[in-house]
Amino acid sequence: METEPPPSRPATALREGVVAILPLMIGVIPFGFAFGVAAAGSGIDVKLAWSTSPIIFAGAAQLATVQLLSSDTSLLVVAATGLMINLRHVMYSAVLASDFRRFPRPWRVGLPYLLTDQTFAMAATRFEHSEDPSYKRWYYLGVGMTLWVWWQATTALGIVLGAGIPSDWNLDFAIPAVFLALLVLSVKSRPGLVAAAAAATVATLGHGMPYGLGLVTGIGFGIAAGVFAERWWRG
Repeated sequence: METEPPPSRPATALREGVVAILPLMIGVIPFGFAFGVAAAGSGIDVKLAWSTSPIIFAGAAQLATVQLLSSDTSLLVVAATGLMINLRHVMYSAVLASDFRRFPRPWRVGLPYLLTDQTFAMAATRFEHSEDPSYKRWYYLGVGMTLWVWWQATTALGIVLGAGIPSDWNLDFAIPAVFLALLVLSVKSRPGLVAAAAAATVATLGHGMPYGLGLVTGIGFGIAAGVFAERWWRG
């Protein structure tokens, strides 16, 4: 008769989470720097720009927030845009929900703050190979906190470097350029291409809409187009 392995020590699970996420930190560096430089050139207060890192902790949503704030967009539209960009987190939460139900309440409340694309990918993969709730939450904490600290540091350094760039260099192009790079890297399927094309087209056509609603409308159309395309190709 097989016996279950003894529960993992928190320190071991935490260390394994830290070690597991370290290789992905290399890819965070240019994105963090790019955001920082773009934020520094956005025209809004650099402290406010950097505060999006600990408050929002989501690169694409931070870029959109800084871009919209620099355009004097309504705060309601800014918040709606950030929420729409991060809608994928609802899917991530649904996948991890069964594991989180076994965590103590303080962990269930605090750990979702650390949810990112990378944290989800690492946790979802490792959770399949463990039945120990203690191991899972400490491993998740190791992954998430490592990424959090790294993101705060790289975005802060990017803002410091960006603030030192002469004003006559004009960095207005920086945020759109970073968004374009993210778009190119994220389009990996035909439905994704349809979603990106629809969102870009509608957002461009709606550029003159009041309160920055063109971007929000574009995101909505992009999501709808992507879902429709996914169903169409699945038959």
